[in-house]
Amino acid sequence: MEHIAFLCVLGYLLHAVAPCTYATSEFKREGDYLIGGLFDIHYVSSPIFHKRPETLDCSRQSFLLPNYRRFQLMRFAVEEINNSTNLLPNVSLGYEIFDYCAETVGFPAVLQLSSVNHFIKTWHTSENTRSKVMAVVGPFTSTQALTAAPLFMEDFISMVSYGATTSVFSKKQNYPSFLRTVHPNKDVIEVFVQILRHYDWRWVVFLNSDDDFGIDGQDIFRQMIANTQICLAYTKNIDTQTDYSQIFTQIEAQKANVIIVLAAKPIVEALVVSAIKLNITKKVWIADDGWSLNKNLPKKKGIKNIGTVIGVAQAFLPIPGFNEFVYSDKSKMHCESENELFCNQFCNCRSLTAEDITAADPTFSFAVYSAVHAIAHALHKTLQCETGQCKRKTTVHPYMVLGELKKSNFTLLNQTITFDENGDPKFGSYSIIFWNDSGDAEEVGFYRFPKLSTFFINNTNIDWYTKGKVPTSMCSPECLPGYFKEQIGIQKCCFRCHVCPIGTFIDSAEDPYTCVPCKEAEWSAAGSTSCLLRAVEYVAFTDTESILIIIGACALVLLTVAMSVVFAINYNTPIVRSAGGPMCFLILGCSGLCSTSVFFYFDEPTRSFCMLRYLPFVLFYTVCLACFVVRSFQIVCIFKIAAKIPKLHSWWKKYHGQWLVIAGAFTAQVFLLVIGYSKTPAIPFNETVWYPDRIILTCENNIRATTCSVVLLVTLCFLCFVFSYMGKDLPKNYNEAKSITFCLLLLVLTWILFATVYMLYRGKHIETLNALAILSSVYSFMFWYFLPKGYIIIFQPQKNTQKYFQSLIQNYTKTISQ
Repeated sequence: MEHIAFLCVLGYLLHAVAPCTYATSEFKREGDYLIGGLFDIHYVSSPIFHKRPETLDCSRQSFLLPNYRRFQLMRFAVEEINNSTNLLPNVSLGYEIFDYCAETVGFPAVLQLSSVNHFIKTWHTSENTRSKVMAVVGPFTSTQALTAAPLFMEDFISMVSYGATTSVFSKKQNYPSFLRTVHPNKDVIEVFVQILRHYDWRWVVFLNSDDDFGIDGQDIFRQMIANTQICLAYTKNIDTQTDYSQIFTQIEAQKANVIIVLAAKPIVEALVVSAIKLNITKKVWIADDGWSLNKNLPKKKGIKNIGTVIGVAQAFLPIPGFNEFVYSDKSKMHCESENELFCNQFCNCRSLTAEDITAADPTFSFAVYSAVHAIAHALHKTLQCETGQCKRKTTVHPYMVLGELKKSNFTLLNQTITFDENGDPKFGSYSIIFWNDSGDAEEVGFYRFPKLSTFFINNTNIDWYTKGKVPTSMCSPECLPGYFKEQIGIQKCCFRCHVCPIGTFIDSAEDPYTCVPCKEAEWSAAGSTSCLLRAVEYVAFTDTESILIIIGACALVLLTVAMSVVFAINYNTPIVRSAGGPMCFLILGCSGLCSTSVFFYFDEPTRSFCMLRYLPFVLFYTVCLACFVVRSFQIVCIFKIAAKIPKLHSWWKKYHGQWLVIAGAFTAQVFLLVIGYSKTPAIPFNETVWYPDRIILTCENNIRATTCSVVLLVTLCFLCFVFSYMGKDLPKNYNEAKSITFCLLLLVLTWILFATVYMLYRGKHIETLNALAILSSVYSFMFWYFLPKGYIIIFQPQKNTQKYFQSLIQNYTKTISQ
């Protein structure tokens, strides 16, 4: 019911009250074609509540001088066009302007402009009727435009706003006849982001007015910084009633030093005054184009204490003839009677001087000026004025003007006025300004359109509050090279720094949160930003240790051959026969073959080298150990078991048990090696774990492939040790058991020592030690079993007689019998 009453009152007012007709009124001018104007010369500073529907007397509200200056600019532009002989030569342009001080109670002005012969057009109105205005300039704010636009969109009456920047107006399906001569929010926000990137400010506060303009700007800012290193430390919707002390408490708690403010002039003034009173210092303030050229704030006492103010402003273009128009206009007396209160066509600003108007904030001046000229050029095209005379008889509808407006392409003050498909301007630029010590807005940079934009700031012209050094604003200091970030909470700008471990590196430009492992062929120290190639190491044949071991192996082979010759010459002597007779040659031959393994421990490993490192040694050393097991058993058997178990002794001799055992051990080892290496063959292996900066070329030691073979060797060693230990008290010349025991002890000690070193060291010299252990194992039998016997044969032949051995045996037999 309240809404119906409101509409009834409006209808009564529109029909019963005569329109303002004073020719001298600033708000109205008669002409062949009318342009509407919506300017918020006054503004409502606090909510107003009415008991019944009624219009608001704007002249009693707070006055905005910069907006009054823009209002005068529209009047000047119309006068300039009417005085032109080229644009609309035989046509006069009129206007009807309203003070749109509050979007929620400004409907009478909008209805007056959109009416047909002072009647509201209904759905059933004839299509031949047309609105009295061809287009509307304004309104200024986004919320005002959102309120008024639907009433104009219905009839495709062009709205050319000079200040509404909300991105929703770019959606032509909702606002088909809306254009603007000011860039949308996304463009000024883009400049904000460019400034933040330029100075590497990553921890910022974003304060915006609690309206469509501010909320839209905040949303766009969030989208633009989503994939950047910039974070929102704090954000808040503000108005003139906001508790600013609480906001600044939050800002100080977040330790953010950069504050972006996207709000209307009254809100910003209240905010900055509060900052001065609350002694908020050491901040960088970034102003939008709505308040960056504010004339009052830079002169405020204590303004320098709040920090440094830089801002984004529309590039100022002086309008030729405007100042003269203002001075001339103010010299005339205008009739402003109380009868003009209807529809807010009344200013109540006679006290203003021409100096006051010309000195006011010039922001959006060119936006108003170009909006009026764009409409005039659209009328020029619609009326076909190219011939020097306009066709006055042409019936002009608002949609015709809209069609030509969208195709605008003319030059105005060296600016090419064109619009894109969304009705947004493709012309203009932003100035980056700095509030200097004199209280003036000094230009220090620029951002130019269109998309191939240029961004520039002259840092030397900015006097920072830090006295020369650019302030910083970060939640956490940037990590040193080689450190990765561990995010704290939900903000990516807040983190801890940790050094990347050995074997990893970090590319902060690619991913500052992850240490990337180096490739297998690369390495890195802790805290690295890149990987280095590892040094490839192996024991070459030309290395000193390789040459010495090869010489040792060759010497062993020569000793083996020499000992075989000595034993062959003295084959029938007691020493050779007691040492094993033909078995000696088998042991010596296998020892020589074992030593060939060491040749494959040098040079770069291959599959064949890896196989031959183990096979000759394991296979032929098995034969050697089997021979010594048999030999130890025979010695014990002859002197101890023969007397106690004669049947076992006779069976052993009859079936050549020693050769059966040796053949069995050899066959078993062959079988185990074939099975093991067929499943898991020995292959080259790159050792990359032990040394981060090196790759050791070696062979893979597969335990599953060699376990059974090693168990067999250990078993033979154990049996050999047991039998040889049982014969430790035999006659001296028959005491091979002691020699075998000592050889086995050296063998065990050698491999225990090697295993210990292997667990502690995996460098390239482990191959040398392995070859040395093999050589030592073979040399132990040569030095402690064969060489003593060769010494007796050559240097003590008297002990190599049958008589000498018989005497030893008789003495031992007497000792046992006793």
